[in-house]
Amino acid sequence: MSRKYFGTDGVRGRVGEAPITPDFVMRLGYAAGKVLAQGKAANGRPTVLIGKDTRISGYMLEAALEAGFTAAGVDVLLTGPLPTPGVAYLTRALRLSAGVVLSASHNPFYDNGIKFFSAQGDKLPDAVELAIEAEIDAPMTYVPSEALGRARRIEDAAGRYIEFCKSTFPTRLDLRGMKIVVDCAHGASYHIAPHVFHELGAEVIAIGNQPNGLNINDGYGATDPDNLILAVRANHADIGLAFDGDADRLQVVDATGRLYNGDELLYALVLDRLANGEHVPGAVGTLMTNMAVELALKRRGIEFVRAKVGDRYVLEELAARGWLLGGEGSGHLLCLDKHSTGDGIISALQVLTAIRRGGQPLAELIADVRLFPQTLINVRVEKGFDWQSHAGLKAARAEVEQELDGKGRVLIRPSGTEPVVRVMVEAEQPELAQRCAERLATVMKS
Repeated sequence: MSRKYFGTDGVRGRVGEAPITPDFVMRLGYAAGKVLAQGKAANGRPTVLIGKDTRISGYMLEAALEAGFTAAGVDVLLTGPLPTPGVAYLTRALRLSAGVVLSASHNPFYDNGIKFFSAQGDKLPDAVELAIEAEIDAPMTYVPSEALGRARRIEDAAGRYIEFCKSTFPTRLDLRGMKIVVDCAHGASYHIAPHVFHELGAEVIAIGNQPNGLNINDGYGATDPDNLILAVRANHADIGLAFDGDADRLQVVDATGRLYNGDELLYALVLDRLANGEHVPGAVGTLMTNMAVELALKRRGIEFVRAKVGDRYVLEELAARGWLLGGEGSGHLLCLDKHSTGDGIISALQVLTAIRRGGQPLAELIADVRLFPQTLINVRVEKGFDWQSHAGLKAARAEVEQELDGKGRVLIRPSGTEPVVRVMVEAEQPELAQRCAERLATVMKS
């Protein structure tokens, strides 16, 4: 069944426009509460954890969500601003029924969203999301007054999560002697990430750590790393770490100002595990993962599998294969032996582990990977255009793939939001990628 409200990562949209309105969010909380209550233990009522990022709309939506849950007879624990993976961790650690995060991740402040975690700290199963959707449009009936849920705040949520993050860094290592710039995107990690790296011994210069409710992701963070690059150079830092608004993705800058994306960082994590004597049967990327990383992994005997774009699908593929490492170029990295979900801070600690254990700068650790140039062309098409059955495009694609001869690849995929088909070609030479992409785009336009 298709979802009416849930996307690949919860419910998201512009605040004040359906579905991100107080009345809908209250009904969403009530519906989720009813579904959770159906499976509650005989010896107690279900309890959910609600966290949020630093958007000003979080106050309004938090109150609405709390009202919905308590009306369904569900108890609520409130954390205040906390990274999305922090909510996942506390949900699991406190043996709660579910966790909920109010965040639109890397989007501007005027957007917001609601994402759920199961009791195990991972994404809700599809069946549960569908059950919640089935309840949303039903009338709200409320439980009797004596059965209403209660709400209270967890005062030490940030401290608990800081200790958990630190526990994923090897006890025999520290960060003494390292100067690190930490960019918090004026988001949920502003009061957490700097402490994690400082308490492990690093000298920390924090930027993007003054949220005002309106400046989340604005000029700072993983989606806008220019200020991080400037700060690393200005402070003569060893490394820079950028997180997005809810701190589930990571970008890294080295002392020279070079930016590393998630594809390169995933490769660094695999190499570190191999160098440490660990067995790495395979890694999962996405359709957008650079082919150079795939080829480099295969040269080392590591199987590589591509999932659909989205960390949800990377996680599903890892779970199906029993593997531990995966990620996206955007900086969503999954280390399932450290956490049940993608976590920017923990991913950064794993990169720093690789640097410390390897005794080399990041550039030297991944020196055998040279990302292939990519050319992306967006071709506007008529709504409903069947590009997959386009005979001319099929023939042109076959010719391009023959010319690439296994040293490049073609990816054609439709946009999910507009009448556009995206044509992407990777090749070792940028001129070849450009020429092949333009050939495919021209055929499609004709």
